[in-house]
Amino acid sequence: MNIFAGKRGLKMSIKSEVILGYSGYCKAGAHHAVKGEPRGLVKFHALWAIIKHPSEGLILFDTGYTSRFHTATKSWPNRIYARMTPVVIDPEDELKSQLARLGHSHLDVRKVIISHFHADHVGGLKDFPNAQIITSRRAFEHTLKTPKWRGFTKGILHDLIPDNWMERLCIVEDNFRPIKNKYLGEGRALFGDDSLQMYHLPGHAAGQTGLLIHSTSGPLFLIADACWDIRAVTEGKLPNPIVRLFFDDWNAYLTTIESLRDFHLHNPDVKLIPTHCQKTTDPLMR
Repeated sequence: MNIFAGKRGLKMSIKSEVILGYSGYCKAGAHHAVKGEPRGLVKFHALWAIIKHPSEGLILFDTGYTSRFHTATKSWPNRIYARMTPVVIDPEDELKSQLARLGHSHLDVRKVIISHFHADHVGGLKDFPNAQIITSRRAFEHTLKTPKWRGFTKGILHDLIPDNWMERLCIVEDNFRPIKNKYLGEGRALFGDDSLQMYHLPGHAAGQTGLLIHSTSGPLFLIADACWDIRAVTEGKLPNPIVRLFFDDWNAYLTTIESLRDFHLHNPDVKLIPTHCQKTTDPLMR
């Protein structure tokens, strides 16, 4: 099966250069991330991707942490969030700074794809004022209806979201052509070609999506927090059930894992990239 087939089934020649990086991290219990692991802390790096699309230019997938996280969690009740997931971020590691070192201005970014609105995925969103914000309808609606005072209970810090975000919003279901994958279900083909495909990956967060990319280094599937450790997909090693307290829908999470497992078995050439799986992402860093 050619996962990057065009409208007439022709193989797409459009490929994007993809650069992956980290902007900050928090720490979590290894035995929570993977049931049965020894007790101890592991780093959950905040991953982002810079996508250089041949016609659409600079596109981001998520934005990592910035020091705004510390500002947003100074007061109650958001301070609880910071105590539960202490964040480490050096200003030099923020995505805006790393873009500059790569020779790009943050003002040149025209599109930011947000997998979901947890703080480690939208921490840098305010740094890209010229960018359209692309996300799913459910991620948008869930964020909008969650009160600011209760946002931390859902991993959402409204202070990290630009004031004019609704003016810049692009709901993926309303603006892009539907496509179908046998294992992932319905997705959307972005920008008139099939080289970037968004699919729903529900469970961890409301409206979470992943991005399948026809990249110059081979096919990549950025699966956000659909799993924290790739072994959930490849070996069935799931998180400790206690984490279901913090998930949007545990049953949907299990269904997503099964879908990804089937997809992986039938598309072994596609690199699955979870946001927080360091053993997967470290070898892909430049």
